[in-house]
Amino acid sequence: MGHRDDAHGERLDARPEDPDGTGEATNDLEHARELRSAILHACVLLAFLLLLDWGSGMITPWRALLWFALAGLLYTVLYPQRVSAGSNWLTTRGLVRGHRVRTDLLVSVRCLDGVSQRLLLRDCLGGRVEIDPQVLVRHPQLWLRLERGARKAADDGMLLCGATALGRLSQRVDRETARAVFRISGLE
Repeated sequence: MGHRDDAHGERLDARPEDPDGTGEATNDLEHARELRSAILHACVLLAFLLLLDWGSGMITPWRALLWFALAGLLYTVLYPQRVSAGSNWLTTRGLVRGHRVRTDLLVSVRCLDGVSQRLLLRDCLGGRVEIDPQVLVRHPQLWLRLERGARKAADDGMLLCGATALGRLSQRVDRETARAVFRISGLE
């Protein structure tokens, strides 16, 4: 029996007391909030543009269609990635398609700098996943599953590059988790 190939379906959150990590961890709550935000921003833009055209008396069916297309484009750009991780796999699901990588077969982990920092994971089967490292920082359960698989790949000699990037990310996750614990306990 294999794992599901896509990340949608019923929600299964791994619990911290799940010692072997066989459950699935997701960023569902954050994904839902970001999805509502994307919808809201697209609708506000559409309403603003339609009201502006209507108020100026320049509204036509073609212009309205253009504004709907522009709002749809904004929604497409803002659509959040859904990230799921389980025992030795990590999946990202966007608006159109998903990507999956076997974390126990990782050969490369790279940090891509640019407008937004991305973490690029590649496995020996050709799987490739790009993920925002902040998702892993905000969801330690996802990070623990990725780290467990990456550690296995490194022990097996498969992880050729990326130990430094994983080490930096591990320190960042640990630092943010400690801050959250201090904040919740009132020690900050």
